[in-house]
Amino acid sequence: MKTLATYFCTVLLMLFGLQTFAQVSLTRDLDNFRYPDQRGINQFEAPKDTASTFNGVNVRIGGASTIQFQALNHESTGVPLDGDGNPLALIEIGDNFNLPTANLDLDVHLYDGVRMHLRTYLSSRHHPEPYVKGGYIQIDKLNFISEGFMEDLMKNVRIKIGHMENNYGDAHLRRSDNAQAIYNPFVGNLIMDAFTTEVGGEVYYFNSGFLGMVGVTNGKLNQSVGNPDTTDPSFIAKLGYDKQLNDDLRFRLTGSVYHTNKSGNAYLYHADRAGSRYYLVLENEEASTSSNFTSGRFAPGFRNELTAFMINPFVKYGGLEFFGTFEKASGKANSELDDRTFNQYAAEVLYRFGNEENVYIGGRYNYVEGEMMGGTDIDITRFNLAAGWFMTKNILAKLEYVNQKYEGFPSNDLRNGGKFDGVMVEAVISF
Repeated sequence: MKTLATYFCTVLLMLFGLQTFAQVSLTRDLDNFRYPDQRGINQFEAPKDTASTFNGVNVRIGGASTIQFQALNHESTGVPLDGDGNPLALIEIGDNFNLPTANLDLDVHLYDGVRMHLRTYLSSRHHPEPYVKGGYIQIDKLNFISEGFMEDLMKNVRIKIGHMENNYGDAHLRRSDNAQAIYNPFVGNLIMDAFTTEVGGEVYYFNSGFLGMVGVTNGKLNQSVGNPDTTDPSFIAKLGYDKQLNDDLRFRLTGSVYHTNKSGNAYLYHADRAGSRYYLVLENEEASTSSNFTSGRFAPGFRNELTAFMINPFVKYGGLEFFGTFEKASGKANSELDDRTFNQYAAEVLYRFGNEENVYIGGRYNYVEGEMMGGTDIDITRFNLAAGWFMTKNILAKLEYVNQKYEGFPSNDLRNGGKFDGVMVEAVISF
């Protein structure tokens, strides 16, 4: 609590100083910005708009707070051993509230066509103390060089630079990012949660519904100048089409690739430090909420080489929408001789209705299959049913039923014959 209070006081003093000495104004509206409320639903990348509202440096203070009530049951036939050779059983879990999570966002309009974003996790499952997720500078105009510089080109081009969430696939643009859960119609993210933050840059091109992006990063989640020969750059690319074809029909289709040839620790499926929404499921009796923060997720273990492809179709007709994911990831750890492959499939169907589509119901099917280290073929299946209500554009209440099953895991793995199911209730405030 002392850490949180100190952090908030520091931020407030900084903002007061900015207002006093730099004549900074506080605003809720920014250019080329995806709003963190109901207006940002299904927006994916931030919109590209050549209109300008810049009138001096503007600071937008935003954030999110989220809490879940969890009522899940789990079971397993696997019997792992502890360090002394004694059998471990499943941890006993009950019905209760999870740790509330919180984010703080600073979005700053620095210059005409130049914006900065910084997100701090104030509280998360893995880190109850505040820590910075990352941030970036987004450049949609080059007027800071000279007025109108390369204006025709920049009508279609965007540049992002930072230690930031890299734009591989579309699924990460619908996921819950710690407390920022308003874009996600469900409570949990995908089983193989493709999400990473690395230092790099991305260049975008938008034109009449077509979008393209190429990016390069240093391939590191945790930044360090040590061990320079262990990691090569990672490359990311996305190509797609997104168009409102008529008043009722919108169509989007994208394909993405992420590739790293050599990494000290490839983090694409390990990078979410905030934690899974399904607390302590299929964990042993010695587990803790913070140290076992990935429960319910699965990472294929491609620690040192990785190539992943993702295809995402999105169709919205009136209030009915479909979002799909097909992902193929191949790679290995240095200790392995040959590459392994995992495939992920997900399909979401939602129907939004009511005043300004403020109510929805829907379902999601998620399936992962592939070869684990050691040659064992496994598969994981998850089925979700969900309903949500936007009480206001900033407040969302969700109800979800989840059923997840594990097949093919070794007998000394708690996921052998594993299953969890039950109900989650989540309340989200985002502004």
